[in-house]
Amino acid sequence: MGGIRSGRHGNSKATTSQYPQLDLRRWQREGLLVPGSSFWRLFGWGDEVTACVNVCVEPRRVILSYGHRGYQGAWQHKQYTVWLDRTPCNYGATRAWFLCPGCRRRVAILYGGNIFACRRCYELAYQNQRESDLDRGLHRAQTIRMKLGGSGNSTLPFPPKPKGMHWRTYLDLQIEAAKHEQVFLAGMSTWLARMGIPP
Repeated sequence: MGGIRSGRHGNSKATTSQYPQLDLRRWQREGLLVPGSSFWRLFGWGDEVTACVNVCVEPRRVILSYGHRGYQGAWQHKQYTVWLDRTPCNYGATRAWFLCPGCRRRVAILYGGNIFACRRCYELAYQNQRESDLDRGLHRAQTIRMKLGGSGNSTLPFPPKPKGMHWRTYLDLQIEAAKHEQVFLAGMSTWLARMGIPP
């Protein structure tokens, strides 16, 4: 078995959204961390399954039976243990954590590559770390529009004030969205001019 980062190609930093994810917080919310139980997770693009994992839950660990399509297209199969740790929460409950098989750090999410390991082992960036300032601004404006019940499309009229929202809050959100949209449009105009494309 190669190292954790074996099979990566290119020098650009991949993002977490490009990798299959096992989220222990979600499993705990869904009541799946019952010793003796097992369940499946499938991953893929469109209708094609590119990875699958069967999770067998034991008191202090999970056993992953992991199959994934390698870079040459052939299926690869592995079975290994991922140890769990628990920390106390308020009111006597505990929170479960994976102990990453690569570095033994306590993490909530593992990402599937050669094996399931943490974000740092795979040197993954979060998607928003790859966004430019312009993309981030547009995303914020779209989020505001959708929060108000409208579409993220900035060419459509700004959504009306939701019932129960204070006018001051609504106007502040409208100003913030407009500011981000103006920055994005100014940046796009500059980029189009640099490319020699008429606006």
